[in-house]
Amino acid sequence: MNQQDLDIKKRIYRLVSLIPKGKVTSYGRIAKKLGIKSPRLVGRILHENTDPKNIPCHRVVHSDGSLAKNYAFGGAPEQNRKLKKEGVILKGIKVDLQLSLYKV
Repeated sequence: MNQQDLDIKKRIYRLVSLIPKGKVTSYGRIAKKLGIKSPRLVGRILHENTDPKNIPCHRVVHSDGSLAKNYAFGGAPEQNRKLKKEGVILKGIKVDLQLSLYKV
């Protein structure tokens, strides 16, 4: 991994670490905030997260509020459980973004 890739990774992790309990943001919002062309790159980097306690990647969802099928720490059911435990409001299987969105 080159220095530019490491910098992007650090910037993503730093931003995700700021998302408060009870709130979520989207891969796309993170990408836009950091000037990254692809929300998928944000997802791939978060999938490699080795410190989920300090980098709460479960608080990142798709732009329509849907959970990450491939959430690295137990799939969407585990992401759902963690978000509910923190007080995130879900409508069915999607996060209610009007109530739970953290605007990065």
